[in-house]
Order: sequence, then structure tokens, then C-alpha cells
Amino acid sequence: MKRYQSIPILGAMLLLLAPSVHARDAATTQTWSLEEIWKVAETNNHQLKLSDLNLQQSNLEVLEAKDRLLPELSIGGDAKLNTRFLLYDNGLFSSPQDIPIKGYGYGAGYNLNVNLFNGGKDRRTIRIKQEEKTHKQYEADLQMHSVKFNVAVAYFDLYKYLHFRDFLAAEMATEQKQLSLIESLHKNGIVLKSDVLRTSVKLSQLALSLSDIDKKIDIAIQRLNILMGRDTNEELEIDDGSGLTLDAITDADYAGYLAIALRQSPAYKIVNSDIRLSEMSIRQIKATLLPKVSFYANYNYTYPQISFYPYSNDLWGFGQTGIKVQFSVDNLYKSKHAIARAQVVNNQAKEKGDIKRDEISLQVKEAYLQRQQALESVETAEKNIVKTAEAVRVIRSSYLNQESLLTDLLDAENALLEAKFNLTTAQTNFKLSHIQLLAIVGML
Repeated sequence: MKRYQSIPILGAMLLLLAPSVHARDAATTQTWSLEEIWKVAETNNHQLKLSDLNLQQSNLEVLEAKDRLLPELSIGGDAKLNTRFLLYDNGLFSSPQDIPIKGYGYGAGYNLNVNLFNGGKDRRTIRIKQEEKTHKQYEADLQMHSVKFNVAVAYFDLYKYLHFRDFLAAEMATEQKQLSLIESLHKNGIVLKSDVLRTSVKLSQLALSLSDIDKKIDIAIQRLNILMGRDTNEELEIDDGSGLTLDAITDADYAGYLAIALRQSPAYKIVNSDIRLSEMSIRQIKATLLPKVSFYANYNYTYPQISFYPYSNDLWGFGQTGIKVQFSVDNLYKSKHAIARAQVVNNQAKEKGDIKRDEISLQVKEAYLQRQQALESVETAEKNIVKTAEAVRVIRSSYLNQESLLTDLLDAENALLEAKFNLTTAQTNFKLSHIQLLAIVGML
């Protein structure tokens, strides 16, 4: 009997423990803020990994160019079979003198070459590779801003759709209660059958909209997982409270943002880097008009000695050390068109720089005005929420008093639901427009 009396006590303990177990499960579910997703994307995004590999390649190209400044040193050897050594001392058609030499031979030695001057081409090649490395860094920064903005777009899409789903679910619950009330009124002969049908149709439309929103949520989650470099099927929950607080934003005007963009924008830095590369290319081509001076040294052991008279079947050593000067006369006329072409490329790069400056100016202006417009849309949407909510309250009361039609009530409810959608959309657009502005000016 005592055993059965303990059952209610155990049940009460389980009921008390259930909330704490649920709380622990909820605590283990990670929710992601926009900043946290950005950090993961910076590490695992495939596009950013590719940019990092390009940077590694540029670093190695700089080191490779520096290696060309080192002296050229080679060692070698050979083994050979010698033919008869015929010396035609009285002409080709006379009887030759057969010089006795060994039937085989071998040799070993080294060659050293040190570039002393070549118009600065080798050191300029290093500077070109360093500038190309800087160019790749600007491209990586631009890719970083692009990925972070795409993450923000997907994040706020997900935020928006989650709120849309909540609005639709709440609207369906309200409409279901309203349908029950209308059905009761219809049974009492107070309202028409058409009111019941209209309310049922609205519920069906809300259910269809909810199904569409669920699909969009799945797509937004998959897009975020891809941008984060995660498996596309991983679950993802975002922090509903983060990223949407309308904090005070740097009070800079258009001119201020434009000045920042012309200093920090990776896109503008890229075209300036192209200009510098084209200028170095011109100097590199002009360097071919200068002589090349090098120091050289070589020494070889050879057997047998058949290079100088008198010949000998003994091992001999011989080397040379000196300064060599070369000047390509043909470059005086061959480089003319190459220099002209490089100058045209430089002029093109400068024009592209001016075009990019105008594009950035326009992009900053558009993003700046879009942010202002988005802020105005938030203020308008907040006011519309208050007005439409009051309209729904008044019309619902008058409908129940048989003073207005159901169509008026349904229209008012739809207007309120749309106002909620518009407010959430305006809030996300405001944050996105600010993030886009930061990405354009290079501050993201």
C-alpha cells in the first residue's frame, strides 16, 4: 500500500524536474548572432579559402623573384668516346695527320654567373610581384566584404521569414477562434453562411502562405550554412534579438562616407594598384635598352687535352674569370612599339581609375539615400501598425454588433498583417542598407 502511495509523490517530482530538463535542452541549442556567423564564415567560407590560397601563391611568387637575385652556379661533368683525331694540315683533300689521342674522355667543372646590372629588371620584378601580392590582398578584402554582405542578406532574410511565420501562425490562431465564433453566430442565425466560407477561405490562404514561408526558411538556412562552410543539412537557429537593435549609427554625411571610400574601398585600391603595375611595366620595358653587365667565372678539368696545341693525353685544368657586357642593339627598334603599348595600358588603367571613382561615388550616394529611405520606412511602418491595429479593433467590435460587413473586417485584418510584414521588412532593410554602405566604403 505504501508503494502505491509513493506514486503521486514521484509524479509531482517529475513535473517539477521537467521545466529544468527543458531549460537544459534549450541551453544546449546554440543560437547564432550575425557577428558569430561572420566569424565562422571568415574561417570556413570556400570563396575566402580560395582567396587565401591566392595570397599564398603571391607570397611564393615574391620569394621566387627574390631568388633570381642569387648568383647562378652550376657544376657538371661528362664522359665521352672520342673518334680518331685527324689533322688536315695541307687542306681537306690532302692526306690527314692522325694525332694519337685516347679513345675516351671525361671532364668536370663549374660555372658561376653574377648579375651586376641589367637596368634594374630583377629588382623591379620583385616590386612588381609585391604589388601583385598587394593587389591580391585587395581582392581578398573585397571578397571578404562581399561574403559578409551576402551572409547579412541571408541572415536578415531568415530573420524576416521567421517573424513572418510567427505572424502567420498567430493570425491563423486568431482566425480559427474567429471562425468558431462566426460558426456559432451562424447557427444562431445572426450571420450568413458566406461569412463562414469567407473565413475558411482566409484560413486556407494563410496556411498556404505559411507553407511558402517554411520553404523560404529552409532555403535561407541552407544558404547560410553554405556561406559558413558547413553541411547544408545542419540545423541553424539565429538570435532573434541580435542584429536588429536600431542603435545610433555614425552620424557621417555623404561627403564623409565618400572620403572614407576613396581611402579604404578595396575596389578603388585595386584600380590604383593596376595603375602602379602599368607604370612599372613601362619602366621594365625601357630597361631592355640598357646594357647588361655580369661577372662570370668557370673552371673545368678535362681529359684528354685536345683543346689547345700541343695536344696531350693528360688531365688538364683551365678556367676563366671576368666581366661580361651585353647590349641588344635590336631592342633599340624592337622596343619602340612595346613601350607605346605599355603606355596605352597605363592610360587605360588611369581611365578605369576615374571610372571606378565615379562608380564608387554613385554607389555611396545610393546606399546613403537607401539607408535614409529605410529609416523613414521604419517610422512609417510603426505608425501604420498603430493605426491598422486600432482599425481592426473598431471594425471587429462593429461587426459583432452587426454594424459592418465581414469583408471590412477581413480587409482590416489583412492590412494589419501586411503592416507587420512591412515593419519587419523595413527594419531588416534599414540594417542591410547600413551594412551595404559599410561594405562599399571598406569599413565592414
